[in-house]
Parts: sequence; structure tokens; C-alpha cells
Amino acid sequence: MASSKDAVVLEVGDREVRVSSPGRVVYDATETTPQVTKLQVCEYVAALAGPMLAALHDRPTAMERWPDGWHEGMRLATGPRDPDADGFYQKRLPKGAPDWISTARITFPSGRTADELCPTEAGHLVWAAQMGTLTFHPWPVRRPDVDHPDELRIDLDPQPGTTFADVRRVADTTRELLAELGLRGFAKTSGNRGVHVYVRIRPEHSFEDVRHAAIGLGRELERRDDGVTTAWWKEERGERVFVDFNQNNRDRTIAGAWSLRARPGAPVSTPLTWAQLAEVDDPAALNLHTVPERLADGDPWAGMDDDAHDLAPLLQLWETLPGGELNFPPDYPKMPGEPPRVQPSKKVAAHWDDAGNRVED
Repeated sequence: MASSKDAVVLEVGDREVRVSSPGRVVYDATETTPQVTKLQVCEYVAALAGPMLAALHDRPTAMERWPDGWHEGMRLATGPRDPDADGFYQKRLPKGAPDWISTARITFPSGRTADELCPTEAGHLVWAAQMGTLTFHPWPVRRPDVDHPDELRIDLDPQPGTTFADVRRVADTTRELLAELGLRGFAKTSGNRGVHVYVRIRPEHSFEDVRHAAIGLGRELERRDDGVTTAWWKEERGERVFVDFNQNNRDRTIAGAWSLRARPGAPVSTPLTWAQLAEVDDPAALNLHTVPERLADGDPWAGMDDDAHDLAPLLQLWETLPGGELNFPPDYPKMPGEPPRVQPSKKVAAHWDDAGNRVED
């Protein structure tokens, strides 16, 4: 590691990555964790580059950037026209990026395109961290074929009134269901209160098919556990764990494996074996300070690429379980068969026909 005035240069593989303002505080100290500087974030990413690249390699990846670090009260932008936000998603590679940073061209639901960071080496990740990236948000596709996902992502999102123990229970039921169908799931914490379960799949289906597979799985989980819901509208979810099927849409991403999260204590979205997950009581204990030492026992996601599964069993659940199509996010165009995008408590039956179309007065 070489240093220069007000900067540090990290040697990352064959690259030298300049880290400006290395002493900037990115995370404040908490009762249980010391403060974290920008240099420590970059060093964390460099140290975990191997397993991070195993999860991110060749995937278009949005950067969740916090240029001034993350501190209590800071806010993530809700859209491109939110100038008062402190953090934001960088979906297009910023101007001035080094010419050795690789990209992939992706297409948004609107039809617009962007050249997005596509990590292929450790230096790419450390450069992104130097730019203030805390969380990497990879697409479920790889650069050779950006229109056909090779990952099914099951986002188990605890609703108010639920505990992490509830999420663990639902995650284990998910593991059992997948195993019954001949599929192997891999778990990680979200870095907050949730759990993500990944399944490697053959890249031969559309985003819509993968989303339907997630709905089918969610509906079977609802049948097995009354603490699970696929209700899109928050007012209908109750104190249950929500299977967020819409995270499998085009341009929807979740925190990448080993990514830091913008929360107190520098928590990490941490891959775990199923046995390890069963022992986690407080996911906040998995953070920048504790996670690197866990890798001494190996990468819990090693072997994920050994088998690419067929989605047919989950699509069969989608076809056979009742319920039909569910709502898409509000920024999506109206999709075929989609229910009305009206909060149930605000829907007046007389204003809608049986097909879910609004009837003009």
C-alpha cells in the first residue's frame, strides 16, 4: 500500500486504486461497533473480492453510492429527481471512470438502455467502493445474455410485527419446498431483517417467467405456513413474511452477496449455510468487523454454479395454484392480466368491471 497526500493507493491484483479522503467516516460508532472509515470500506471490499466476484462476475451491477458516508438521518433517493437525498443508485457508469472498468448494456422496462458496471476483477469493486459504493445491486443475468435470468431470487421480507425468527422459519420451509422439487437453495441475510434465498436456474426463461415462478413458490409457502403472504398491498399483508415476487422483474435488484448496507454498524448481506442461518439470532452481528473471519471456513455459496435447475416445477405451481396475476410495481406499464392498481381500501367496486378495467362515469 503506497500513500500520497490526502490519499492512499491500494494494490488490488494488477491494479492500483487511488482512495481519496481515506479517513472520512463512513459509519459512525455504535454501542457495539467502532466507526468505519472510507479506507476500511475499500479494504473490506479488497479482502472479500474473491467471494464477491463469485456472486457478481459478469453481472450488470448498479452501485448504491453514499459519497459522504452513511449516517443516521440520511436518505436514499427515491428517483432521479430527488436532489436533497444523500445516497443514490448509479445505474450508468459515471463519466470519468477509468477505461479499465468493464460494463454491460442493459435495457430498462421503458426501453431505454444504459451501460452499467459489470465487475470482472477485484479492482472494479474497490474502484466502486472508492466512489462511495456501499451496496452492489447485481442483475440476475450475466453479460453474454442479459435478457434471460440465471437466478431466481426469493426475497423474504418481514412485515411489522414479525421477528427474525419468523423469517428464519419461513426460509427453512422454503429450503424444504425447493428440495422437494429437486431445487437447491442458497441463503443469505439481507443485511437488515430479511433473508434472501437464491436458486441457480438455466438461462432460458424471461423475467416474467421467473417472476411467475416466485409467485408460484410464494403461494405454496402460503399453503404451508399461515405466517407467509404474497399480498402486494401492504394493508393486506398483516404480521406475516412477504414473499416479494416483484424483485424478479427486469431492472429489480437486491443487495449483492457480501455487500455492506446503509444501516448502523456496517451490516453485511451475508451468505450462510443453512446450519449457520439457524444459529443467527441478530443479523446485525454480521458486519464489516465480523464477516471476514467467517470466510476462514470457506464460502458458504461454493458450489452454487455446479447445477443450473429447470424452473418447470415452480412454473407448474404458478399454473395450478389459484390466484392469477398479481400487481407489478407502479413504474411498470400496465401488464396483461394485471389486477387494478388501486389500493383495496380505496377501490369502489362500481367503478371496475369483472376484467379489472376502470369503468368511466
